[in-house]
Amino acid sequence: MSVLVFDLDGTLVSSMEDLVATLNVVMTTAGHSAIPQEDIANMVGLGARVLIQRGLDYNGVSWTEDDIAPLFSHFLDHYAANIAVHTRPFEGVLPALESFRQDGWKLAVCTNKAERLTLPLLEKLDLGKYFDAVVGGDTYSVAKPHAKPVHGAIERAGGQVAGSIMIGDSGTDISAARNAGIPVIAVDFGYTPVPVRDLDPDRVISHFDELAGAVTELSPTGS
Repeated sequence: MSVLVFDLDGTLVSSMEDLVATLNVVMTTAGHSAIPQEDIANMVGLGARVLIQRGLDYNGVSWTEDDIAPLFSHFLDHYAANIAVHTRPFEGVLPALESFRQDGWKLAVCTNKAERLTLPLLEKLDLGKYFDAVVGGDTYSVAKPHAKPVHGAIERAGGQVAGSIMIGDSGTDISAARNAGIPVIAVDFGYTPVPVRDLDPDRVISHFDELAGAVTELSPTGS
């Protein structure tokens, strides 16, 4: 059985506003400047810890891991309490997931967002019911772009690597798919400092209505 493995932020859901709000609460509480959303867009995708590091870099603040720890804890607590104020699935996500399940595909999420944030967000948005497996950034000892989380998502979903496909929005997802030995479809409306077309995914889509066609092209025999 083949698996469609989805990234979360910037792929399935539009979460930028809530991530920006939380990062800026953390930054300003610590005495630093808030960061405009347009300057945060290229900071998202590698998890909250890296987002905080980049927020400090933006402020010109030197930091160590000891400096990050309390900020990370504050981020997780605030974000968990405000995880779906503005966050919503992108247009076309729900009918696409319904259709793939009806067609017999296994579905999985593989994100660098921590499990304690990923699982509640999926439930709040009523997305959890569509997925056979959910792998967060802390499920394993390594996160994307390593292959392990992708392979783990496929295994937990009850599928096999052969025939499985990754869907993501960034270089992290594309590299993870390459490392895992599966093709990758990139959405061009996500969070990446580099246009995804420049990162050479197997297919690029601009709306979830286009996903079924891209999946068919990469897996002509179906799931």
